[in-house]
Amino acid sequence: MTDTTTTPVDRARASDLGPFARFLKATELDVRMLGMVSALVIIWVGLHILSGGLFLTPRNLWNLSVQSASVAIMATGMVLVIVTRNIDLSVGSILGFCGMVMGVMQAQWLPQVFGIPLGSPWLWILALCSGLLVGAAIGALHGYVIAYMGVPAFIVTLGGLLIWRGGAWWLTSGQTVAPMDETYRLMGGGPQGSIGATWSWIVGLIACVGVVWMLRSDRVQRQRFHFPLRPLWAEAFLGAVACAVILGAVWIANSYGWPIGIVRRYMQENAIVPPEGGLFIAHGIAIPVLMAIAVGIVMTFLTRRTRFGRYVFAIGGNPEAAALAGIATRWVTMKIFMLMGLLAAVGAAISSARLNASTNALGTLDELLVIAAAVIGGTSLAGGAGTVLGAMLGALLMQSLQSGMVLLGIDTPLQNIIVGFVLVLAVWLDTMYRKRV
Repeated sequence: MTDTTTTPVDRARASDLGPFARFLKATELDVRMLGMVSALVIIWVGLHILSGGLFLTPRNLWNLSVQSASVAIMATGMVLVIVTRNIDLSVGSILGFCGMVMGVMQAQWLPQVFGIPLGSPWLWILALCSGLLVGAAIGALHGYVIAYMGVPAFIVTLGGLLIWRGGAWWLTSGQTVAPMDETYRLMGGGPQGSIGATWSWIVGLIACVGVVWMLRSDRVQRQRFHFPLRPLWAEAFLGAVACAVILGAVWIANSYGWPIGIVRRYMQENAIVPPEGGLFIAHGIAIPVLMAIAVGIVMTFLTRRTRFGRYVFAIGGNPEAAALAGIATRWVTMKIFMLMGLLAAVGAAISSARLNASTNALGTLDELLVIAAAVIGGTSLAGGAGTVLGAMLGALLMQSLQSGMVLLGIDTPLQNIIVGFVLVLAVWLDTMYRKRV
């Protein structure tokens, strides 16, 4: 049986490369992605040391994953926006407006105007759907003005930043709306908004099976079209690392237990005799984290396996050539902003559920974090390049910085200075990388 992964010429060229270069060539890992992961590890270790061992604990890492969920979800949409050489400065305000709409719907309008009783499953379903529709409609409006009326995205979304922030205040005259529906609050995480230890392990094992299936499917497709194959050891290495990361994340989530007070109340309500040493109930994976992962999978499929995704990158690479090739560039642009508005509404649901309230400050400065996450994750402001996974890792990196600075007791103004500096540094590094390649 012959080895179809390489040719004699390929092996001769590979022998001229160093060990690390040969490793990268065999595994096909993105250098920028490796650099970001390395930076994330360095930041985590540094913050853990500076915080006196408080950062890399199950409790903080679990909270970090929940805090990153809404930004990561919006960052997946921002990738498409920036890839097409546009920008959206209004995502934080859209989040705040949609969050206020969902809060008012379930706390006031649906019970008082439509007579839907509190506790009805229709309450949170209709409230969530209303927020998603409003987010998509706002995105469609922005996209129409940008694509069909020719107004620059910077101006349109800057106006949207002001309009929708003011609209959120106008809905309730500046009042906070609370509390949220009990089922709706599950999207915010917490002891009840998690799936527990058993289901977390099941989800982790399913994810590992999915990784193996994806690697095998990719290899079959390459064989089918006679593309170069990765060595089997490289396939095994990628699968092993991915599964180790997944199962490690599950183990960390299951290592963080419910607070003692909630456990005591749970035992009293269920007439459970406290065991010796106390009862430990694991949080497991939080529901907002599962939502973020699901959005990431869908957006990855959308960008890599659909005609729409190919059109997005074609427009970003060369808008004039894309138009001449017959791509409806304006309609694609409008759909991108519609999708961005929808994802901002999903982020609003998670944020308001986590706070158990809709406030006028909801989503403030989130546009900075979302844009920074996408750029740090490898999305080029020049257009045509970016990945969903990179943006989600960028969101985790940005939230890690904020979480670490809170643990270190750094004042909010200084936190903003550091975040701004990191954003400028990321753009500079991207510029230097593009010049080298």
